[in-house]
Amino acid sequence: MEQTVEQKLKALYELQTLHTQIDKIRQIRGELPMEVADLEDDVAGLETRIQKFKGELDDTEDAIVTRKNMIKDAQNLIKKYETQLKDVKNNREYDALTKEVEIQTLEIQVCEKKIREFGFDINQKTEIYDKALADLESRKKDLEIKKGELETITAETEKDEQGLVKKAEKAETLIDERLLIAYNRLRGNANNGLAVVTIDRDSCSGCFNQIPPQRQLDIRQRKKIIVCEHCGRILVDEALTQEVAPV
Repeated sequence: MEQTVEQKLKALYELQTLHTQIDKIRQIRGELPMEVADLEDDVAGLETRIQKFKGELDDTEDAIVTRKNMIKDAQNLIKKYETQLKDVKNNREYDALTKEVEIQTLEIQVCEKKIREFGFDINQKTEIYDKALADLESRKKDLEIKKGELETITAETEKDEQGLVKKAEKAETLIDERLLIAYNRLRGNANNGLAVVTIDRDSCSGCFNQIPPQRQLDIRQRKKIIVCEHCGRILVDEALTQEVAPV
């Protein structure tokens, strides 16, 4: 059977009352869910950063080992060439071996320079790595504390919230689909989540703009759904709120 406008208004006000109570419960948690999410992101970001630095440090240390092995190889070649220099038979062989000794000596110098650079790089990255580890430990402790706070508050309010959510879902089934869509849109656009409001001191209790006397009369007659000309919220008269059963 088609609902009357009055029935629709009462159903909307009841739904609004339920949603307002749910909002209040969620407000008790404050910014905790967002703080927990931010800390989880920080922890994940630091873990990724630490892993990256660890990989870079390992690669640099491997590069130092490679350069040290290259120095050993060059030193062995120099010994070999110096031994061969003792048995040269002509100037051409002497010059060729001397040139090889110079090349390997230069290779050693280049490797030693690279090792110093790698060492400097390791020192810098180790400082950053250690700081990231300390930051990670700090963030994990903060996260543990905030999670504990959130779990405590959630445990205290979860049962009430679930009960209200079920009631709200049931109340939604009693409202016309198009009207429910409009209600949800209004709720989403309102900072305080109020889509259905009363007249308070001749004004809309949502935006506090004055409502003309004739429009107030129309609202009290409940012949049609009337919205505030300024904020678009659905208006109901104060008497109707007393007629809706307490949630």
